[in-house]
Amino acid sequence: MAELLFESYGVPSIAFGVDAAFSYKYNQQLGICNSDGLAICSGFMTSHAIPFINGEPAYEACCRTNVGGYHVTDYLKQLLSLKYPHHISKLTWEKVEDLKMEHCYIAPDYTSEVRIFQKGAKEAEEKTRCWQLPWTPAPAEEQPSEEELARKAALKERQGQRLREMAEAKRSSRINELENDIRGLEFLLKQLKQVEENNVPAFLRETGYASKQEIESNLAKAIQSLRKAKGEQVETEEKMDASMADKYNLVNVPDDVLTPEQLKEKRKQLFLKSTTEARQRAKQKRIEEELEREKQMKMEEEKRLENPERYLEDLRAKYRELSEKVEQRKRLKTNGNNTNGNQNGSGGVGRGERLNAAQRERMRLLTTAAFDRGKGEDTFGIKDEDWQLYKLMSRDNDDEEDEKSNEDEADLARVSSRLREIDPTFFPKSESGSSTAEPPRFRPLTKEDFQLILGVERFRCPEVLFQPNLIGIDQSGLDEMAGVSIRRLPCKNQGLEERITKSILMTGGSCQYPGMAGRLEAGIRMIRPCGTPITVVRASDPSLDAWRGASVYAAAMQFPNQTFSRTDYYEKGEDWLRRYQFNYTL
Repeated sequence: MAELLFESYGVPSIAFGVDAAFSYKYNQQLGICNSDGLAICSGFMTSHAIPFINGEPAYEACCRTNVGGYHVTDYLKQLLSLKYPHHISKLTWEKVEDLKMEHCYIAPDYTSEVRIFQKGAKEAEEKTRCWQLPWTPAPAEEQPSEEELARKAALKERQGQRLREMAEAKRSSRINELENDIRGLEFLLKQLKQVEENNVPAFLRETGYASKQEIESNLAKAIQSLRKAKGEQVETEEKMDASMADKYNLVNVPDDVLTPEQLKEKRKQLFLKSTTEARQRAKQKRIEEELEREKQMKMEEEKRLENPERYLEDLRAKYRELSEKVEQRKRLKTNGNNTNGNQNGSGGVGRGERLNAAQRERMRLLTTAAFDRGKGEDTFGIKDEDWQLYKLMSRDNDDEEDEKSNEDEADLARVSSRLREIDPTFFPKSESGSSTAEPPRFRPLTKEDFQLILGVERFRCPEVLFQPNLIGIDQSGLDEMAGVSIRRLPCKNQGLEERITKSILMTGGSCQYPGMAGRLEAGIRMIRPCGTPITVVRASDPSLDAWRGASVYAAAMQFPNQTFSRTDYYEKGEDWLRRYQFNYTL
């Protein structure tokens, strides 16, 4: 520090001092403490205990601990961050420092205070403090008035009318477009009738069509679309096919009477016919399934309306049955049923245990056939019973099992969806099947969600001044420091020790907690002989008395003679400065 001040800043002279000594001397002038006493100063990073004899500090008996207000604030910040991780951005260092100075206190007995909060008694509630974070309540939803409802209904009606007008305009445009297409196709067919047979292929190439049948097919589709657009009844696919029997006129004609071009056209007609029939069958199947589904839903709804409780109970029983069946099938696929003794020593499952009944039967037949026929010539397939065995060994049974599994899973999904619709308390099982899924909990944030509750943290954090081991520092507390400092006094005098314990001054920013004086007095009394007079007082201003004492000393007449000048620094060096003794006489 001297090198920095002299060589970098060029100060003329400096004087070094100890804040606890300045504060003690200043309070001695105010009559708060005596000439013989003990100054306990707990600052930001460290705490000191310095005895005074005849008004002078005895540095050889002082004691220091590397615990101060910084550690209290940091400990409080850690506890609140763990307790309220979603508000960690609000827990700034400055705010935690304010909370510490406003709410923290020293417990007279730490263990008893902890028991009070463990029991949750009324006294603990009285000692609990709440810090309310900034919070803006969500606006309350007001019920719309009759005028508002009427206005929304009118607006909805206008929007619906506009949509209907747009749909009608689109429908009219579609009808005009289809009518134009129909007139064009009919005119094209009339022209095709007037064209000679030799010129038909050229005419079709010019129009972009491959054959007359294609033109007729497009005309029929356009007529059907026009009827749909006009809302008329549309002919069924069967009637259309009957009316267009000549569409596939080459299908039933023998190949030997057809030319190569006609054979190619016949193959094309066969493909188109099979595709059309397959599409019609699939469409018919979908229609039948939809009708069956609607019929079943109608029956279920009638049952539900007839007896809602019985319907819900039956639906739950069906859900349990299907879920157990699906879970059992999954277990058989993964772990098997442990019936064939293939479980290995490590607790795993053999391949045979993962096979279902059909797969195990096929494996047995394969093994038997290989054992019976593997010794001689392979004659499998000659006899009719061999093909029966081959059918048994096919994988069709597995496909049937998979189909059953898929059907059960589809039924389970349908029943689960139905239960979710009619039963608000129903929650489907999780994928593991061992526990039910927790319902999602969504709720608006309230005032309580933005509150930080300070309970045991109020006295637990300042306790590190007396028990530094709470934060992992293996050093003495403030009360132990006083005993260590008294034992280090150069002269062992019972009267001197009693005079020192009668004037114990607390100073420093970390000595302002409520209950500090009583706790410090109780701790020192436990380590001193019985009957020792002990008086603990607090400085007039623990935070600023050190500065005030230093200012009084700097204003004294003898201050210039007690400084370390720049000339002394350059002539005598740093070693002399280390031996420099400061005089605290004010």
